Amino acid sequence: MSVTMRRLSRAAIAGLVAAAALTAAAHSAEAADTLGSAAAGQGRYFGTAVAANHLGEADYAATLDREFSSVTPENEMKWDATEPSRGTFTFGSADRIVDHAQTQGMDVRGHTLVWHSQLPSWVSSLGASDLRTAMNDHINGLMGHYKGEIHSWDVVNEAFQDGGSGARRSSPFQDKLGNGFIEEAFRTARAADPAAKLCYNDYNTDGVNAKSNAVYAMVKDFKSRGVPIDCVGFQSHFNSNSPVPSDYRQNLQRFADLGVDVQITELDIEGSGSAQAADYAEVVEACLAVSRCTGMTVWGVTDKYSWRSGGTPLLFDGDYNEKPAYGAVLSALGGSGDPGDPGDPGDPGDGTLSCTATYTRTADWGSGYNGQVTITAGGEPISSWTATVTLPAQQSVSALWNGTPTWSGNVMTVRPSWNGTLAAGASTGFGFTVAKNGSDAAPAVGTCTAS
Repeated sequence: MSVTMRRLSRAAIAGLVAAAALTAAAHSAEAADTLGSAAAGQGRYFGTAVAANHLGEADYAATLDREFSSVTPENEMKWDATEPSRGTFTFGSADRIVDHAQTQGMDVRGHTLVWHSQLPSWVSSLGASDLRTAMNDHINGLMGHYKGEIHSWDVVNEAFQDGGSGARRSSPFQDKLGNGFIEEAFRTARAADPAAKLCYNDYNTDGVNAKSNAVYAMVKDFKSRGVPIDCVGFQSHFNSNSPVPSDYRQNLQRFADLGVDVQITELDIEGSGSAQAADYAEVVEACLAVSRCTGMTVWGVTDKYSWRSGGTPLLFDGDYNEKPAYGAVLSALGGSGDPGDPGDPGDPGDGTLSCTATYTRTADWGSGYNGQVTITAGGEPISSWTATVTLPAQQSVSALWNGTPTWSGNVMTVRPSWNGTLAAGASTGFGFTVAKNGSDAAPAVGTCTAS
């Protein structure tokens, strides 16, 4: 399909897109009870990687459409899928994902323009001059086809080595074009679609380390010289051997302080149960604590199709059941969580209005920490709640989200900002950032009062 015909086909579905947007807005106004709607309430998107060949599976499509507000093609926009032979572009599978997303009112992230992997053999065989031309032609061809339709592009992916050197990765682009290929790719991408956000994306950069320091230095240099970079993507693939780093939020913040957005682009966390749920909540809370963290993408809809399926790393199991991690993410986003266990005080049938408040420290660094208080309704629906948090005398709160505080000395009384109404057994919460000022003691959370 030509670019002109594609743009005409877009006009044909514009009514569907508008209808989807209106439906989503109405749904969000009723209750932030899905990942996408809850994230929207925080000014973020919540997306997933999508494979075109699964869109025909009813449960896959239904879960995708219900829960997510952004999609990233998993493989369908990579070089081997879109330009298998030089100058011949194939967009069928990627178009299918973009078309589906647009009829549902979802944003689309483009992944990826320049990457050392999943390259057709003809690319690696080119000399330097031809490779530079081919790289720029590929960027122009892919971005030109989707101009105005992609929210963010991963322009260059995984260009730095692992380990402690912070050096560039060996690749056809690095080896033949040198360090300047990244800058050239970004400049070409800006000209190809000036409205798209342009991102650098990588893994094992989630904490402060040699690799993230090298990326940081590149971004700082680019910003100082006017190289067009808008965002940095953090893949955030975690497991027991590579857990969420203690300085995760701090690392996101230092990149944001350079004047770029940060996005969590390929999130998955191996594990199960409450431990996996707590890790997911920690990642979400870190993003919410950084104003320029614009959204999160989990790398797949269901465990059974994950590239790490044996580690069960996603929010839905192989039968599309919500896992505890799903409830933790939804609660961290301020949406309705999972019902309480049978037998808990205030379970259905006792006729009382009640709630519980539980505290978790979700991030910690030298001078401060983030805390999260989860509010869970008892056996009857509630329309509002109140919880108190008493801080050690030295500590002070520098930021609070998903709640409205009042103060009496070092006692903070928090009421809902928009998240007061809870169904029986449902959860929400509020988070806050604390300056330690020499004290690492935990705050005390008082009794939750429901009305």
